[in-house]
Amino acid sequence: MSTRQKKIRKTGRLFIPIIAIAFISYFGFHSIHGDRGMRAMQRFEVRKAQLELRLAELVEDRKKLQRQVKLLPSNGPVVRDMLDERAREALNLSRPNEIVIFDFN
Repeated sequence: MSTRQKKIRKTGRLFIPIIAIAFISYFGFHSIHGDRGMRAMQRFEVRKAQLELRLAELVEDRKKLQRQVKLLPSNGPVVRDMLDERAREALNLSRPNEIVIFDFN
């Protein structure tokens, strides 16, 4: 009578840990470097800060324009200084004794 014995291979014992390490490595890498990972989150935060600064600038510009619009009457007399300023700006004219300061904000 003979019995067959199975030979236990060391490679069989390593199969599941190797697969587990591969999955952990894959998901770990993508949690840091992926499209929604930690580095992407940092880039989004920087972009958000830039856009918030731009929004603050635009809000200030809008308030400035709203103040200028309030000076222009809808049905009453036109404020002389505002009319003079708009005409000079539209026609690109100035008096000889005036100093022109360009504001590019």
